[in-house]
Amino acid sequence: MALDPATLPDDVDALKRLIVGLAREAVHASTLIEKLRGELARLKRARFGTSSEKLGTRLEQLELAIEALEVDEAERLAGTPVVAEAREAARLKPARRDLPAHLPRESVVHAGPCACPACGGGLRRIGEDVTESLDYVPGRFKVVRHVREAFACRVCEQVVQAPAPHHAVPRGRAGPGLLAHIAVAKFDDHLPLYRQAEIYARDGVDLATSTLSGWLGATAATLLPLTELLRREVITGSDVLHGDDTPIPVLAPGTGRTSTGRLWTYVRDERPHGGVRPPAAVFFASPDRRGERPLAHLAAFSGVLVADGYAGFNGLYEATRAGGALTEAGCWAHVRRKIFDVHAATGSALAAEALERIGALYGVERDLRGKPPDARTRERQVRSKPLAKALKAFAETSLTQVPGRSELAKALRYMLARWPALMRVFDDGRLALDNNAAERALRSVAVGRKNYLFAGSEPGAERAAAFYTLIETAKMNGLDPEGYLRDVLTRIADHPAKRLADLLPWNWMPTGEAEQAA
Repeated sequence: MALDPATLPDDVDALKRLIVGLAREAVHASTLIEKLRGELARLKRARFGTSSEKLGTRLEQLELAIEALEVDEAERLAGTPVVAEAREAARLKPARRDLPAHLPRESVVHAGPCACPACGGGLRRIGEDVTESLDYVPGRFKVVRHVREAFACRVCEQVVQAPAPHHAVPRGRAGPGLLAHIAVAKFDDHLPLYRQAEIYARDGVDLATSTLSGWLGATAATLLPLTELLRREVITGSDVLHGDDTPIPVLAPGTGRTSTGRLWTYVRDERPHGGVRPPAAVFFASPDRRGERPLAHLAAFSGVLVADGYAGFNGLYEATRAGGALTEAGCWAHVRRKIFDVHAATGSALAAEALERIGALYGVERDLRGKPPDARTRERQVRSKPLAKALKAFAETSLTQVPGRSELAKALRYMLARWPALMRVFDDGRLALDNNAAERALRSVAVGRKNYLFAGSEPGAERAAAFYTLIETAKMNGLDPEGYLRDVLTRIADHPAKRLADLLPWNWMPTGEAEQAA
């Protein structure tokens, strides 16, 4: 609002007070504008842009542009005369790769003429030309008939018959292959059950979503002993875990409304430092985000937890925790993300310099990947620690140059408040610079959440956590999750309980190989 000079006081002290008040209002308005610009930039990026934190990268747009060019080129070549094909093929590099050798081959023989078209003479075979094309046969259903022959003794009339085979779903009519396919399609390919039902209907198999849901529940119950064993092995058999959580809408029974539950993950991944323990990701579901949840999940764990600054984890780091305090390690990716948001919204030179300094820490980490913990610690002490200390000094100086309520000040204070946890990585070669291992494990949950919207109930959320545990761990160990689950569901009913660990993803061998090993 404009000021009328005629209304201004003549008293100097009153004018000073007015100026101070206006200055305060200006600072407040400037801070609010910066905050709103930051929120607007984040919303625009979430809605229209890329979420990458690498400055200036537009990989997805480039991939789409390349794809469009490739399609245009393919259309152009499709209209090129055959005579030019040899010249075009010679010009284009690199040469096409052979089609995968492991795929089954189907031969279609194109019969030639019976007589010479020039003179009518008889023909003898002198060779052949073979070209291959890649085709797709849609997945097909089959009905497996289990025939149990019955025999009667000629002497005593005793009836003898083979025992009924165990079904993965009690009294169910779904085989292990179909059950594994349904589970992986939902929890890894992110296809909700109603869309799966539509796909199956196109093949002439009508399956209600309620039927599919019932099969999923029964499958989860069958796999529960294996899921619980996997969780115990990871929680009790690790000394470093990555922890994170994400919201998952849960349908409240009888109301038609959803509440916000949580899906938690704890990840073991020693591959960056060449550790011997197999990678794994375990998931838990809860109806809320209270701090008692991670306390319960990690009750049997002792060691280092790499996590963000969520206050609900604080109870894990307290000496009063049963079993003793966990060691907290911070996440540099969260620090970088907050500063990146400020830079994206304001173009701040200070934010850009902070990002460059953090980027230098990641540059060191690229050189250390795969090296043993001792070597990583030595390198970090020499190369990374001085960079981190310089970053801290830069942040403290920058805080004197920006408004205290600005978004950049908040991001820098977040980093400094967690400084001891952030510095821990430079003294322990087993640790990663960030919590990306846990965030990667939650990506499937985030994509699935967009596709199937919500879990049908709290037990449904717990079933989802169980399937994510098995599927994500199988993938981390280089397995095809559908093939793994199909084989496990075939064997688990008859598998000795004391040898259940044989079916854990890192121990599992396909049925034929397992029989040979036994």
